[in-house]
Amino acid sequence: MIPRSPLEDPDTAAYAWARYRRLMKWMAAFTLVMVVVVLGLLYRANGLVSIHFYIATALGIGFAMLLMAALMGLVFLSSGTGHDESVIDPSRDEDDDF
Repeated sequence: MIPRSPLEDPDTAAYAWARYRRLMKWMAAFTLVMVVVVLGLLYRANGLVSIHFYIATALGIGFAMLLMAALMGLVFLSSGTGHDESVIDPSRDEDDDF
């Protein structure tokens, strides 16, 4: 029998997704601050090179940081709610205890 995931409970799921959204809001704010700091440092070191350079840098840093935050947030969501423990590994024998 497949065990039920804690995320199937509406209250637990609502709490977990609210926590995930809060994490993403904080990471979006942190990402915005980091992009501004990096662009300021680049401008101070190089001057106005090209506007495309600054746009590409801002998009690259922003995308990388938000993607990392989203994926790690999903890992925390899955692990923190007990969803990982409800998964059955069909390739593992019942008598294997490692």
